[in-house]
Amino acid sequence: MKGKNEQRILQVALDVVELERAIEIGNECVEGGADWLEVGTPLIKSEGMHAIRTLKEAFPEVKLVADMKIMDTGAIEVEMAAKSGASVVSLLAVADNATIEDALRSARKYGVAIMVDIMNTEDPVKRAKDLEEMGVDYVCVHVGIDQQMKGMDTLSLLEKVSEVINTPLAVAGGIDAEMAAEAVSLGAEVVIVGGNITRSAKVQESTRKIRERMDLTVGKEEGEKRKKTLDEEIFELFMQVSTPNISDAMHRKGVMKGIKPLFENIKLVGRAVTVQTFEGDWAKPVEATDVAKEGDVIVVYAGSKDVAPWGELASWSCKQKGIAGFVIDGAVRDVDEIRRIQFPVFATCIVPNAGEPKGFGEINAEITCGGVEVKPGDWIIGDDNGVVVVPKERAYEIARRAKEVWKAEERIREEIKRGKTLSQVLDLYLWEKK
Repeated sequence: MKGKNEQRILQVALDVVELERAIEIGNECVEGGADWLEVGTPLIKSEGMHAIRTLKEAFPEVKLVADMKIMDTGAIEVEMAAKSGASVVSLLAVADNATIEDALRSARKYGVAIMVDIMNTEDPVKRAKDLEEMGVDYVCVHVGIDQQMKGMDTLSLLEKVSEVINTPLAVAGGIDAEMAAEAVSLGAEVVIVGGNITRSAKVQESTRKIRERMDLTVGKEEGEKRKKTLDEEIFELFMQVSTPNISDAMHRKGVMKGIKPLFENIKLVGRAVTVQTFEGDWAKPVEATDVAKEGDVIVVYAGSKDVAPWGELASWSCKQKGIAGFVIDGAVRDVDEIRRIQFPVFATCIVPNAGEPKGFGEINAEITCGGVEVKPGDWIIGDDNGVVVVPKERAYEIARRAKEVWKAEERIREEIKRGKTLSQVLDLYLWEKK
């Protein structure tokens, strides 16, 4: 069924909690080529039906989608949204059939369309078939934000659903410009984009870029591009964000205490090769250079801040091999030369004296560095702010969440540049805990 639908509708999800911000962002979206505006669930929960009425007044010619995510009382909630100015109302496919059928009756009465979201259904393909039989207007293929963070793929599901039903399809879940183009080629009629537009510093430009990609056909050559490995994706994401972004994504966990960069404009991303050594013993830290692969980070607990088990020559050895950097809960020396060769080193202190290579300790054992547990293979990210450890089993999720933090700050920064204070942008007085 790929490419069966001729319409290409760009729907922008206004998933903010402040109504004034939603209107400002909505204006830029419409100017950039958005066809529909979605009154997002967070906005509806924050402002109620007032949000739909206000946006309808602000955008009388634009179709509004009320993302109600209805689970019960289908008829009355559809009626509420329709009377407030919505053209399309969303339900969840995990709702009972009776709820969806009653919502459809209400929708026909008030002249609105029903979009049903198959997110979290046990068998999404079968459920999509059921919804088609019930006569819904749109089936929304959606992977939720928390599922996206763990690597679930919206487009793979879209392809499966597109093969079995003829009902117009909407698609949502981390859609960017390239994914939008592919979604259209897989049969999506409505492409729903949220953060990749609304959290952009240049909303209008981002909207226009996605609009243009939707209007192009994805060529064979583009479709045959080599798929990145998971580690490559994680690396690219971590390179795009800061350690404060990652700390926020981890709810302020994973930050090494007291460990600082040796020079400014430093960036370090790689997987940990861990070392446990003892006071003044530099054998295992240096031997770890033979164990570490290109792109790895050597992470050391040294047991002392008075003697340096690391210096210029060890740093040169790592640099020649392509090792990404070195982190030590302990001391380093020869910092003038390390700075000169720009090898990324993070340490608690600097001293002039070295110890002896005695060979005590372990390589690739679990260690504590800067007060944080580090296991072999964990992701280490360092910059001018310090060092953060991300457990390997959550690396993709945290990298995605950190990128979402980065996007949110980009948008807030732009609004501050336009004259608002941070407290005004975030409406802090309204959202303070009562």
